[in-house]
Amino acid sequence: MANIFPRGSNLLPIKLTICAAVLGAALTLGMWYYFTPKYTNVGYMPVQPVPFSHKIHVGQLGLDCRYCHSFVEVAAHSNVPNTQTCMNCHSQVQKENPKLKPIRDSWATGKPVNWVQIHKTPDYVYFNHSVHVNRGVSCFSCHGPVNEMEVVYHYQPLSMSWCLDCHRHPENHLRPPSEVFNLSWKPPVGQIQRDIGLELKKEWNVNPPENCAGCHR
Repeated sequence: MANIFPRGSNLLPIKLTICAAVLGAALTLGMWYYFTPKYTNVGYMPVQPVPFSHKIHVGQLGLDCRYCHSFVEVAAHSNVPNTQTCMNCHSQVQKENPKLKPIRDSWATGKPVNWVQIHKTPDYVYFNHSVHVNRGVSCFSCHGPVNEMEVVYHYQPLSMSWCLDCHRHPENHLRPPSEVFNLSWKPPVGQIQRDIGLELKKEWNVNPPENCAGCHR
């Protein structure tokens, strides 16, 4: 009996297997790159219900980070400012500005403004803000030059490897406690960040964990 299929069809299963393997590898590599925090988070700049400019409030007016994020020195999480904080100024300053209507509505109704959180670690990651800022790690190290941002965006990847780089060499980020919230701080002339950091690391016995249990509890 003559063959129904041509001889070349014998290779069809092999060809299909190879194509599926190549396609699977391409999808895996693509997801590996595009779904990592380094790709998905850096540059993330969501639209907020109120166009709050850190460049104006922090850079021009000199507002301290702790005025709005008041729990950052004592709590594990940095709080988003409540409506009362905004109204401390804006009950008098630009109180008729249409851009501030969500703030006024929140004040009148008691319902909080639905700010969009930009920096957020996964649920399986333990991170304590107060521990870091009280040991000389500036807001700048993680959040970047917020005082220059018209719209705040995700400045660093906050990935595991990025955190470990700092934990292995904390001296590259440590600064005097008085300068932690000074986003424009630079080492004094003639001094190097690393040298300052090494002194502070020794003085405070800074030895951040590098094992899994340090962040995954």
